[in-house]
Amino acid sequence: MSLRARVRVADRLDVDLAAASGEVVAVVGPNGAGKSTLVHALAGLEPAEGSLELDGTDLLALAPQHRRVGVVFQDQRLFPHLSALENVAFGPRSRRTTRAAAHAAARDWLDRLGVGGLADRRPAELSGGQAQRVAIARALVTEPDLLLLDEPFTGLDVGVAAALRIELSRHLADFRGTTILVTHAALDALTLATTVAVLDEGRLVQSGPPDEVAARPRTEHVARLVGLNVIREGDTFRAFPPAAVTVARHAPDDSTRHRWRGTIRSAAPHGDAVRLQVRGDHDLIADVTPGATRDLALAPGEEVWLSVKETAITSYSTAPDVSSGPPTNK
Repeated sequence: MSLRARVRVADRLDVDLAAASGEVVAVVGPNGAGKSTLVHALAGLEPAEGSLELDGTDLLALAPQHRRVGVVFQDQRLFPHLSALENVAFGPRSRRTTRAAAHAAARDWLDRLGVGGLADRRPAELSGGQAQRVAIARALVTEPDLLLLDEPFTGLDVGVAAALRIELSRHLADFRGTTILVTHAALDALTLATTVAVLDEGRLVQSGPPDEVAARPRTEHVARLVGLNVIREGDTFRAFPPAAVTVARHAPDDSTRHRWRGTIRSAAPHGDAVRLQVRGDHDLIADVTPGATRDLALAPGEEVWLSVKETAITSYSTAPDVSSGPPTNK
């Protein structure tokens, strides 16, 4: 099922988005960018203008209950008075499927997601990960043409989220519809998605394959997600990794052209290094060794100079086609 969305929600969202059958589109962006508003508009839970065509049918002309859309929210929104089985069977039952058939389909999906043994439990008796698996089963049991996942791993323990991510990946590989995945994690965007769509202030500012968006981010938010520094200079973006940044307590005395003064905002372990968040004319990140951290007394509140060599910088333009080829190194 192909998706073509041109949706507007007051002055908060104005997005033109397309996706083919079988695609998983990861929607990323800072808080307030319009990610959840987009999900609510596609699901019919928020009044929207424009058009939302799914395989030629304009869903905006249909009431929410008549759209073949499955939704998974970050807070699950399971019916508290119903068992896991009844929660999952609710969709088929609302479409006049017989009770026996609805329960059979619900048990099948609960089994597929590894929570079949919890069918009789109510949401309050489930862990966060178990409840989210039930919520995913509830969304998939109706065989939707459009699956909306609104930060489905938020609030889960790291191990639980990792297991659920693997499980969900397996189901999405077999899903014939279109999936919209709202996420704040680079791991989700890079491992689950076929396309990444970047929202900023309610607008789509970048879209393309995950590796290309990661290599040439056009917003500071995405740059941070993938662990890059990005500085915009007119119509050109200049990106460089934190490991390429040299940190000093005094201004460099060589001919390094790219140098910035700033104040350390935070210092935290990052693998074998210490990652510094530095605030200045440009907010930048730098990875330094623990030894350098001690020798230079690098701590929050301290002023430092950052520099990077031209050979470590990747430059690319603001041209809208992110798939036009690899970035140029200058």
